[in-house]
Amino acid sequence: MRRLLVAALVVACTALVGLARAADNDPTGTWKWMSARGQATVKLKLKGDKVTGVMIRKNGDELKVEDGTLKDGEISFRVPGKTPGGKPMVHKYHGKLSGDTIKGTATIELPDQTVSGEWEAKRVKEQKR
Repeated sequence: MRRLLVAALVVACTALVGLARAADNDPTGTWKWMSARGQATVKLKLKGDKVTGVMIRKNGDELKVEDGTLKDGEISFRVPGKTPGGKPMVHKYHGKLSGDTIKGTATIELPDQTVSGEWEAKRVKEQKR
């Protein structure tokens, strides 16, 4: 009887660790980081292995997250938009998701140049009511 109880506890603990790891690899939520133009915000949602969402601009406009994927903790997505002059541009993000942090690279493709740099986003803790 004692062995059965111990075995049941081991199975339960293993299941809880598996759930914690799955939650650790879920980018769903609001993420913020500092960019050259100030604070940037993106809201992400995981659907299977696809990442969707919106980037929120300073003026409140939302840009759609496209081609988002998550595999083995590696996340990538792109956000097409326009420059202040109306020319097309694309923000591309790639990084490693670890809990409430994503670290990687961000690339902005403009019509006449491409700029890349390190990227570190932090998940915003949701306020409990």
